[in-house]
Amino acid sequence: MAAVCAATARLPAFAAVSAGWEHATPATVARLLDRVTWGVTVQGPEALAGSSVAAYLRAQLQPGSDVLPGLMQAHVDALRISHTPLTALLPELGQQLHQARKRPAEDGRKQALKEVRQVLNALQEETTQRFVLRALHSPWQLREKMAWFWMNHFSIFAHKGSLRAMVADYEERAIRPHALGRFRNLLGAVTRHPAMLRYLDNAKNAAGRINENLARELMELHTLGVDGGYTQQDVQELARVLTGVGITLQPPSEAPLRLRPALQRHYVRDGLFEFMPNRHDWEPKTLLGQPLRREGLAELDEALDRLARAPATARHIARKLALYLVGDAPPADLVAAMARTFERTDGDIAAVLATLFDSPAFAASLGQRLRDPTQYLMAAMRLLATGTEADFAAPGLAHDWLQRLSQPLYGRPTPDGYPLDSVAWVGSGQMVTRFDAARSLSAGLAAYAQPLRQRAAPAAATALQHTMAARTLVPTWSQATRNALAQASTEREWNFLFLSAPEFMHG
Repeated sequence: MAAVCAATARLPAFAAVSAGWEHATPATVARLLDRVTWGVTVQGPEALAGSSVAAYLRAQLQPGSDVLPGLMQAHVDALRISHTPLTALLPELGQQLHQARKRPAEDGRKQALKEVRQVLNALQEETTQRFVLRALHSPWQLREKMAWFWMNHFSIFAHKGSLRAMVADYEERAIRPHALGRFRNLLGAVTRHPAMLRYLDNAKNAAGRINENLARELMELHTLGVDGGYTQQDVQELARVLTGVGITLQPPSEAPLRLRPALQRHYVRDGLFEFMPNRHDWEPKTLLGQPLRREGLAELDEALDRLARAPATARHIARKLALYLVGDAPPADLVAAMARTFERTDGDIAAVLATLFDSPAFAASLGQRLRDPTQYLMAAMRLLATGTEADFAAPGLAHDWLQRLSQPLYGRPTPDGYPLDSVAWVGSGQMVTRFDAARSLSAGLAAYAQPLRQRAAPAAATALQHTMAARTLVPTWSQATRNALAQASTEREWNFLFLSAPEFMHG
C-alpha cells in the first residue's frame, strides 16, 4: 500500500485516471486486472488490498523496483544472462564460433558447432525463464505487459545468427527501462542496440553499399506506419543517415582500424555499439521534406527526433496501443485522444495509457478481448502459480505450448511482430490446441515441477473453484458455462472446464 501511495504522489500528470472507477463492481475490477496485468490472480479483486482502482492504475504507470518475491528473484539472479554482460558474452561466443569453424576434422567441427548452438539455446531458454517468472510474479504487471508489447513492436527473430545471445540484453536494456517512459528514448535505445542492428543488417550498411532494411522498418513499422506519408526517397535518405552505425566485438582498448585522422573525433563506441565515421555517407540529406542539419552520429539523433515527433507516429502508436489494450476496432475518437496526448507530452507512453484507461471504450471492452496465445497461457499460469519451486515448471510449459500455438517468445521470423487483432488466433486448430493446453494445465504447475514429479504420489491439482477470482467471475459467465462447470466431478475437471471456457479465452 505504501508503494501505491508513493507512486501516486509522483503522478500528478495522471490525475485523469480517476472517478470513472470509483463504483466498479468486484467482477469489473477482476476483469480490469485481467487486462492490465498478465492475468488476475487467485485473489481476484482483493489483490488491490484496499487501494482504489485509480490509485492502482496510477501506481502501475510508474513502477518501482524490479525485485520479485524472494525465491523467484534468487532464480533470476542465478541465470547467466543476469550476471554476464553482453560486452563479455558476445565476444566470447564469437571466439568460440571462430575456433569451431577452424577445426580441421569435419566431425570435430560439427561437434564444436553443436556446442555453440547449445550455448545459444541455453541463453534463449534463460531469457524465457526470466520473462515468464516476471509475468507471473512481478508486482509491476503493467510494465511487464508493456515490455511484451514493445518487444513485439520492435520485433527481432532470436534464431537469426547469434541473436539468441543478444535478446536478453535487448529486452533488459533497450525495452523494459523505457516501456512506460518516452517513446523517443525507447526508439533511440532500440535503434542503437546490437540486436536490432544485427537483425536488420545495418552492420553491413555503408556509404556506397547501402542497406535499407533498418531504415525501411524504422518508418513502416516502428514510427510513421505504412500509411505515414513517407516515400521511397525518405527510406533511402534514412538509410544513408544510418551508414556507419554498427557493432564491434573488439576489446575497448583496441583503437578502430583504418580510421582517417580527420574523422577520429566522430568515432563513437558504447559497449558493442560502434559508429564508424569512415563508413558513413557525409553528403547532405533531406528527410520528410526537410534538410538534416547535423552531421555524423548526431545526424541519426536528429532523424529519430523528427520521426518520433511526427503526427503520423503519434497516430500509429496510439492505434497499436488501443488495438492491444481495447480490441480489434478501437474507436476513432479514442485513438485521436491518445494521439493528442502523445504529441502534447512529447511521447510520454504512461500519459497516453492514462488517457486510454480513463476512456469509456476501455471500460466497455473489459472481458471482451480475445487473448492471444501468450496472454492466454500467462493468465492460466498466474491463477495456478503458487510462489514455490513448482512455478519453475512454468517457463518450460510456456515455451512448449507457445510453440504449438504458433506464438513462441522471440520467435516471429518477420520484423512486423505477431498480429494484435483476434482474427489471427481464432482458427479451429488454434482452439483445439488451447483446449489441449487447458487440459494439461488443469493438473496445476506442481505436477510438472521436476523435484515434485519424483515423488511417489502426484501433486494435487490447484482447486480454482474455491478461489476468490473464480467466485467473482463465474457468476457473471453464461448459463451454459456455469452448467458445464456444475457437472465437473473432480477438481482437475473443473479446472479444465474453467480454463477452456469461452469467457476465460477473453480478458
